Amino acid sequence: MCTNYAAARRDKLFKHYGIEPPDSLWRDEVYKDYPAPIIRRVDGAERADVATFGIVPRKHIPPGVKVFDTMNARAETVGEKRSFSGAWKKQQLCLIPCEAIYEPNYESGKAVRWRIDMADRSPFAIAGLWREWDEPEGTTYSFTMLTVNAAEHPLMNRFHKPGDEKRSVVIVPPSEYEGWLASRSMDEARSFLNLFPASSMRAEPFPAPPRASKVRSETPGADVT
Repeated sequence: MCTNYAAARRDKLFKHYGIEPPDSLWRDEVYKDYPAPIIRRVDGAERADVATFGIVPRKHIPPGVKVFDTMNARAETVGEKRSFSGAWKKQQLCLIPCEAIYEPNYESGKAVRWRIDMADRSPFAIAGLWREWDEPEGTTYSFTMLTVNAAEHPLMNRFHKPGDEKRSVVIVPPSEYEGWLASRSMDEARSFLNLFPASSMRAEPFPAPPRASKVRSETPGADVT
């Protein structure tokens, strides 16, 4: 699972993914309800939009309902869970452009934040789902990352608390970007939900920076990507 990651910077969206960056802004460090870019297939063409991390934003959780997290969707049950099933059945698939993800490692006896990225340090993309919301200011988007069991993965099984199930986000190889976004059925989409080779990844301890407040695209002078 992943609840914090480094989003791809604006210049990488075109250089690595061949997509023009959206007008809205985002921070390098992304947490729950933060805006970040996603890549969708719209009318047969790929485009980038800014969406918030967590497919059900906190502001859309009804009053009186306990706050719940929707940053990650389990591949095994994505078609059954109310928060994700609509987007999954409609094949509202996306790519989430990243430069790194962050996970806690407990091998020292306490939680230590680690940075996980590609061995060659290139940007990568995580398989996700998106949905839209009707807001007073217009249509907005949100997204979640798809995860799979990582018990047998030599790198991703090193993270999270001892005894917890080991999970990993689904990293989509560049050669499969188009196929993932163009999937025409749930069975076809499931064929892309695999673990990424550990030999092509790297990980190291990486202290967390001070938490910054969420940025809004209209904030003048904000320290954003």
